[in-house]
Amino acid sequence: MDNKYIIMSQKETKRYDIIKKTIKKEMSTKEAAEVLNLTTRQVRRLKRRVKDKGISGLAHANRGRRGNRGIPGEEMERIVKIISEKYADFGPTLATEKLEKRHKIKRDRKTIRAIMIKEGLWKQRVKKKETYRSWRQRRTSYGELGQYDGSYEHWFEGRGPKYCLLASIDDATGKITKAKFAEHEGVEPTFGFWREYFEKYGKPYEIYVDKFSTYSMNHKLAKENTDTLTQFQRAMRQLNVGVINANSSQAKGRVERLFKTLQDRLIKELRLENISTVEEANKFLECTFIPQFNKKFGVIPRSEADLHKKITTQERRQLPSILSRQYERVIRNDYTVSYKNIWYQLEETQSVAMFKGESVIIEDRFDGTICFKLRGKYLNYKKLPKRPEKVPSKSIPWVLAKPLSARPAADHPWRKFQYSNH
Repeated sequence: MDNKYIIMSQKETKRYDIIKKTIKKEMSTKEAAEVLNLTTRQVRRLKRRVKDKGISGLAHANRGRRGNRGIPGEEMERIVKIISEKYADFGPTLATEKLEKRHKIKRDRKTIRAIMIKEGLWKQRVKKKETYRSWRQRRTSYGELGQYDGSYEHWFEGRGPKYCLLASIDDATGKITKAKFAEHEGVEPTFGFWREYFEKYGKPYEIYVDKFSTYSMNHKLAKENTDTLTQFQRAMRQLNVGVINANSSQAKGRVERLFKTLQDRLIKELRLENISTVEEANKFLECTFIPQFNKKFGVIPRSEADLHKKITTQERRQLPSILSRQYERVIRNDYTVSYKNIWYQLEETQSVAMFKGESVIIEDRFDGTICFKLRGKYLNYKKLPKRPEKVPSKSIPWVLAKPLSARPAADHPWRKFQYSNH
């Protein structure tokens, strides 16, 4: 006679011990029901099963059988093959989405997760113990606070170099408001990012940014990063947009978690679409990825108000000026100004009086133009071929705003006027 092994759970073993006591009349049915948290009717039924079949009578009748919702063998093999060939580095959630969208296989995420673990296609990550940080409630309204940052990554894997993804996420809704690939996180890409943002959505009430991006300071194109913050603060102050500087990456955790999600999902999406250029990637972000991401992960804010403030016509006209690099330089004795080792001569005819030793604002715009500004007025200038010679200090210390364009003629009545002796 073949030995037959029965696998029992601890719960079933405990039940068997109690039921045996009722059969031996060491316990009453009512007492057993109280201990097992069952009804007396259920206890009597279990007694009958144990008397007829012994301990196996407590095992579920469907134990060892495939469930009614079990995946057929052919489908199981197909799922394993597809994941192994196309989604080997995908997590269960993303793999489940792609199986449904691209292969018309609709299965629960937990089912796909179990299959991937069984086949060795995925291992559950063990969470590290983190420093305690208190929870912060989301802002109330859309546009009240935007969290902004940049992330350097091999977004195109082996199909291209390392790029920086600039992204902003709305704190109230968790939606990506804008994302754009750039070579680095310097002044020009940052200002270009926010100019497009302002023109599309308007000005958010506040923006949450890093004090500085420590992880990108060694990037050869991002060594101006400390200057980026200064220029950004100045520009936002001119536009009346509040800027909050985070003391740690955890302080602006929403955008940090966004980049972790994008480093998992976006890299794989770009691979599936065979995208390898910044132009294609930015188009894919705007038209496809961001709308799908916001639909899946966005939440409803507590208030229906939109705190974005539309930029005025005057602000729109001034954006090239505001969103430019701005530096101070001193007017020399010969009314020349130096910037980036290039010398400029301020012309005699100006719309505002200027004095040597005054400080002018230089606007280095991203269209390649240079502008000099003094007390809100733009100055006329010309570029010099070389550094001018030094001028003695006895030269004129000031220039009139608008010098006379003509002098009175010799026979002008003013010149013929004479005082009377009376």
